[in-house]
Amino acid sequence: MKDFIIKRPQYIKELFSFKDTDLIKILTGVRRCGKSTVYELYAEELKKQGISPEQIQIIKLEEDENSDLWDYHKLHKHVMDHSVKGKKNYVFLDEIQNVEHFEKAVRSLYEKKNIDLYLTGSNSKLQSGEWATSLTGRYIEIKMYPLSFKEFLSIAPTDNLDKAYADYLAYSSFPYAQYFVRLNTPDLKKQIDTYLNGIYDTVVLYDVMSKKNITNAGRIKRIMKFMAGNIGSEISVKKMSDMLKNDGIILQPGVLDDYLDAFKNAYIWYQADRYDVRGRKVLKTQNKHYLVDMGIRNMLVSNKIGDTGHILENVVYLELLRRGCKVYVGKIDYKTKERNGATAEIDFVAETPDGLEYYQVCDTMNDPKTLERELASLKLIKDNYPKFILTRDYGTKDYEGIKQQNVLEWLAK
Repeated sequence: MKDFIIKRPQYIKELFSFKDTDLIKILTGVRRCGKSTVYELYAEELKKQGISPEQIQIIKLEEDENSDLWDYHKLHKHVMDHSVKGKKNYVFLDEIQNVEHFEKAVRSLYEKKNIDLYLTGSNSKLQSGEWATSLTGRYIEIKMYPLSFKEFLSIAPTDNLDKAYADYLAYSSFPYAQYFVRLNTPDLKKQIDTYLNGIYDTVVLYDVMSKKNITNAGRIKRIMKFMAGNIGSEISVKKMSDMLKNDGIILQPGVLDDYLDAFKNAYIWYQADRYDVRGRKVLKTQNKHYLVDMGIRNMLVSNKIGDTGHILENVVYLELLRRGCKVYVGKIDYKTKERNGATAEIDFVAETPDGLEYYQVCDTMNDPKTLERELASLKLIKDNYPKFILTRDYGTKDYEGIKQQNVLEWLAK
């Protein structure tokens, strides 16, 4: 099992771009997305460049044998005692949030000129609070996700993108789930479900409940199931509170909003805020939520094959995040002959270093009315930034500068 390693070259490349800089490198993401493996692979590359093993410390703070290092004094002393004097030391502290007052050890280690410091975390506490504010400009966050469709194809190459996409959704994007796929045992589905349940329970227990002092695990799981059944839907916290009430879950909107923050902080749910395209501003209401992995959705939702449009939308949203975009849900207010207050929707407004990109995502454009609707929204945008329609249909088309292309080919490139 330890021999099953999926290389993630894009993350290794990014780490090397910040090697030996006066910055703390923080690799963040949901549990089991591969953060520890990336650091191990990076350490191996360091050795190939002539760094001795004695100059590299990888401390996994979730493992029982390192539980005594959850005291920040002991952690700091351990790192310093094992550092090679007179040489640069590369220190990797895995799941640092397990250490109480970890920020005190981090600040002190950062000040040591012979230490290049790397952290991982499964909770956004690493980017919040007074300590992070005091280190503003002194750390870089590298956001990590489970496998992209392109990465999935790298370990299961095929010319049949449709079959590969079906497997990608069915078997999960978590790297180690692919180990069970490669075994191809008769109990494959059961093995993957057991594995995903373990991730899910750990996230709920440690990264949601313990961080928010929540005691009702059953309530949390029912909220998660509700959200998994409504990915990509525009539901306000007030409306969600009312709908949950029908299922016997009584939560005031303020409390529910606190729960949603805990899900986002654990990197299991992502929030896409609404963006006013004409006003060029981010709005505070009518946002949407997307799940980190469709395997977990399959585990939570009984109707596993339904809602293919929103599932595809979820996959595209995560891919845009992987490509370094800030991603919003777009709205455009406009007037028609019949009414003054019409609103058009843009699935995603992606903010890139070069400006904006606009995306509509749809299973198929075979219905002329669907094509007309998707084009109409994009044509309301009067700037010259790129506009795309991503669909499961094969072939490329151009509608007066609006490019339609196959979404699986887009994901694979």
